[in-house]
Amino acid sequence: MVSQARKSELLFSGSDWDFNKLSRVYDEIEAIGREELRLDIYPVQMEIISSEQMLDAYSSIGMPLMYRHWSFGKRFLHDELLYRKGARGLAYEIVINSNPCIVYLMEENTMALQALVTAHAALGHNHFFKNNHLFRQWTDAGGILSYLDFAKSYIARCEERHGLAAVEAILDSAHALMEQGVFRYRRPPKLSSEQQREGLRERLEYEERSFNDLWRTLPPSPGKSKLEAGDEILAERKKSLNLPEENLLYFLEKNSLVLEPWQREIVRIVRVIAQYFYPQRQTQVMNEGCATFVHYTLMNTLFDRGRIGEGAMLEILRNHSNVIFQPAYDDPRFSGINPYALGLDMMQDIQRISTAPTAEDRDWFPDIAGRGDWRDTLLDAWANHRDESFIRQYLSPTLIRKWRLFVLADGADEPHYEVASIHNERGYARIRSALAQSYDIGASRPDIQVVDVDLLGDRHLRLQHKVKDGVMLEAQGRDATLRHIRNLWGYDVSLAAIDAGTGAMLSERSTKEL
Repeated sequence: MVSQARKSELLFSGSDWDFNKLSRVYDEIEAIGREELRLDIYPVQMEIISSEQMLDAYSSIGMPLMYRHWSFGKRFLHDELLYRKGARGLAYEIVINSNPCIVYLMEENTMALQALVTAHAALGHNHFFKNNHLFRQWTDAGGILSYLDFAKSYIARCEERHGLAAVEAILDSAHALMEQGVFRYRRPPKLSSEQQREGLRERLEYEERSFNDLWRTLPPSPGKSKLEAGDEILAERKKSLNLPEENLLYFLEKNSLVLEPWQREIVRIVRVIAQYFYPQRQTQVMNEGCATFVHYTLMNTLFDRGRIGEGAMLEILRNHSNVIFQPAYDDPRFSGINPYALGLDMMQDIQRISTAPTAEDRDWFPDIAGRGDWRDTLLDAWANHRDESFIRQYLSPTLIRKWRLFVLADGADEPHYEVASIHNERGYARIRSALAQSYDIGASRPDIQVVDVDLLGDRHLRLQHKVKDGVMLEAQGRDATLRHIRNLWGYDVSLAAIDAGTGAMLSERSTKEL
């Protein structure tokens, strides 16, 4: 039996929640988070939603405001069907990278579960969103909600003025290119107004010189071959258009000659939303690992201080175990590495290495082993790494053995797998590098860039796909995407597959052939 004195110290008892309990729990875990983990968070706005509202949030990629598109309704019906049949559960919460940070909690959650997900989302994810360099570089947490409100109302006005079909056609094509509609690297700084005027003057002079097609028939300058003169024109054209360009949506938005202003704005809206989500694709292990580590630490601290009871803690641990469950490779439920489990294990391993290292740890991590400042190490990792670099720097031999990780050589022409890296000094390094490489989306996503277009000629848009390890694009998806690009560009589009290692041409596909 819980004593009366102990019971009076508890933040809550029983499974029912109310807003006073939620507020009391949040205040307590925020204080512990700032004190114990030195978390730095945005102000928090918590909202309680129903299961149907959660399904609706799923369909609109988790955003509180979103324009209308048929794909969102299709996603809603698909998720609702699976949920009603019991084939899929719903997330306990959704958190928005915004300022203030919006956290949606399911009304069906018990009070213990509300406490757990509040620590997970309102403290863990919130800190990561605010402090990680990718989110700071690529997202505007303070402006995203107002921008989504603008986007929703703008597209609604376009539907009224231009018709649903016309707007849907642009959205379909823009959505098809979202994966290739992001900047993967920081852009050069913007030019000053004086530099912009000078560049505009030079560009106008160049266009005046090259406007007449007869100019191209003139013999090359003395001392230059026709080929060299052509190369100079091509180089000048690429320089004026800033080619090659990896962001297809950006290029089409800025250079398409057939898009009307309202269509360009819709393309830009889709591009901005794609860029907003880009950091989340690069930090799933770190983001979920950080939130899981935070909620586990805070919940245990609350229990140690007598602020939550044993029954609530058992429920919390059961839900925590479900979140970090990692099926074995031969389990029917296996779908890859659970980012919650890997992230939590790596962060707890950093804590162990900092406080109780082995001789092996001192060899592999001389900068942090035995220093005791695991909080500083984690705060630095959360701020300055993405999944690929975090694994490459902090995955230890201890965890490699615990997870039973190996590298398999799986040549397409070989009848059997070969274990290429095992648990020895050289194998650990190769396993860590291979796992890190698998989380580098720059290496795993197709590298497709705009490489040339003659705006004063045939306006044929030429794209190039750098093929790595012989992995070509799936033909049906490639052709469908080329049609969407042509819809936005208005002229012929071709895609050349180039071997990334040798530069040899492997294939070429044009919209003329479709």
